[in-house]
Amino acid sequence: MSGNAAEDDLTPTKTEGYKVGEKKTVEEYSKLDQNDESLARWKKSLGLGTGDTVSDASDPRKAIILSLALEVEGRDDIRVDLTQPGALEQLKNKPFTIKEAAKFRMKAKFKVQHEVLSGLKYLQVVKRKGIRVAKDEEMIGSYPPNTKDQPFYEKKFAAEEAPSGMMARGHYDAVSKFIDDDDHTHLKFEWSFDITKAW
Repeated sequence: MSGNAAEDDLTPTKTEGYKVGEKKTVEEYSKLDQNDESLARWKKSLGLGTGDTVSDASDPRKAIILSLALEVEGRDDIRVDLTQPGALEQLKNKPFTIKEAAKFRMKAKFKVQHEVLSGLKYLQVVKRKGIRVAKDEEMIGSYPPNTKDQPFYEKKFAAEEAPSGMMARGHYDAVSKFIDDDDHTHLKFEWSFDITKAW
């Protein structure tokens, strides 16, 4: 498969007629229509202007994915700390093991800094023996920069059930990325998992 075809697999779906709004700084949002009560409630729900920011001026990234975890019913989470050197290589080279028919979900812990992050999405393409078997897209949402009161966000994705049966068992490769409404990729990584008969 060519590089362009693989990249097309990780392109988010677009909502017809949706246009990304004009970019504003946190300060501009906080001053926006100060006398509009409904807008004030909306800004408060986003956490705009509440607390001291924890943004790192020396780090230009807008979103930092801190960790990923596989949450399996009745088992301890399998967590990968992405702040550690070699973490992405570990994801690629050390497959997760998932028991067939097990119920599981992914969860991500992340930090937003410098400006409002609009429309963060998680995209994932799963292949088996080079053939695409699944493409998933999960809307994570829009977030203001983190503060000392809320130093990170955590998003649990929709629950899934692992396939089962002799034909489903085996090795799978996946490519995932976190992308926002501006089509800025915040993290792209490869990982793999094995569907097995038992843990």
